[in-house]
Amino acid sequence: MTNRILVLPGDGIGPEITAEAVKVLDACYEEGFDMELVFGKVGGDAIDATGVPLPDETLKAAHDADAILLGAVGGPKWEALEPREHRPEKGLLGIRKGLELYANLRPAILYPQLAEASTLRPEVVSGLDIMIVRELTGDIYFGEPRGFGEKEDGTRYGYNTYISDEKEIRRIGRTAFDLARKRNRKVCSVDKANVLEASMLWREIMNDIAKDYPDVELSHMYIDNASMQLVRAPKQFDVIVTGNMFGDILSDEASMLTGSIGMLPSASLNASGQGMFEPSHGSAPDIAGQNIANPLATILSAAMMLRYSLEAPELADRIERAVGDVLDQGLRTADIMQEGARRVTTSEMGDAVVEAFKRLK
Repeated sequence: MTNRILVLPGDGIGPEITAEAVKVLDACYEEGFDMELVFGKVGGDAIDATGVPLPDETLKAAHDADAILLGAVGGPKWEALEPREHRPEKGLLGIRKGLELYANLRPAILYPQLAEASTLRPEVVSGLDIMIVRELTGDIYFGEPRGFGEKEDGTRYGYNTYISDEKEIRRIGRTAFDLARKRNRKVCSVDKANVLEASMLWREIMNDIAKDYPDVELSHMYIDNASMQLVRAPKQFDVIVTGNMFGDILSDEASMLTGSIGMLPSASLNASGQGMFEPSHGSAPDIAGQNIANPLATILSAAMMLRYSLEAPELADRIERAVGDVLDQGLRTADIMQEGARRVTTSEMGDAVVEAFKRLK
C-alpha cells in the first residue's frame, strides 16, 4: 500500500528544511518504502498564490493524505493582514481543526553530544527525555466568544474564552497515559486549578482517568510551578499532559533545555493515527534563503511520521540513529555550534544524515 505524504514547505526557512527531510524520505523510498509525495501550499506561501492561508485544495489534499510534513508558517510580511482570518497561522489552525489533530506530541530529548549547548548545566540536563502531550483543538485558542469591544468611556478591550470540554480532556488524557505506559509510567498533569474553573474540571477528569491506569503514577502541577520545575529539575518529568495554551508555553521552554529549538520535532495526531509532523520552531524569516537553518528538527519530525502514522518504526529508528551519528562526527549548524565542531550548511547537514542513514542499514 502506497503511503501518501503531503509536503507543505510553507514560509521562511520552511522550504529549505523540508527539502532536507525529503532527501531522507527519498532514501527510505530507495530501500523499498512505498510512498508518494504530494506538495501543497499553506500560510503566507498560499496567501501570495491564492489570497487565503488554507486553500480548499490544500485541505482536501490533507484529508486524502496518510500523513503531512510541514515546514513552517508566518512572517513579518503577513503580520498586519486584515481580517485576521487571512493571516498565515490561520492555515495551520485550519488543518489542525479540519483533521481533528487533537494530540500534539513534543519530545524534548537531549542528545548527549549537545549537553554543553544547553543553557543549563550538563549535570542538570544530561539524559533528558520528556514527552509533552498538548491538547491541540480546544482551549482558549478556539473558544468562543472572542473578539474586541469598547467600554462606554471609549476604552477598548479584547476577550477570549477558555473552555475545557470533557470529551477533549478525556481524549488527550488517555493519549498521555497510553504513552506513559510505553515509557517510565509517570504522568504530570499541568493546569491552573487554584484559579480557573476550566482547570478544575481538567484536574477532576485526569484523576478519574487515572483510575483506569493503576500502573501509571499521576501527579499535578500548576502551570507556574511546572514552568519553574522544568528549569530547576527537568529530569523529574516523564510525560507532561496539559491544555493548548499551557502546552504551547511549556514545549517552547523545554526546547531550550536541549540546546536548540532547531533539534525538536513534533507530531499532531487524530484518533485514526493520521498526523501532521513539523519542527517545533518557527519560520525564522531573518535567516531564510541563507542555507544556514538547522534541518534536524524537520528530519526528526519525518522520523516521528514514520513511527506514529506510517507504521515504519524501523526506518524511524535508523533516522534517529543517523542524526546521532552526524552529531558524533562533530557536524553542527550555526544554532548548535560548539568549539571544535565543524560548521555545516542546511543542505550539508541533510546530506550527512542521508549518508549516515545508508551506512546504518
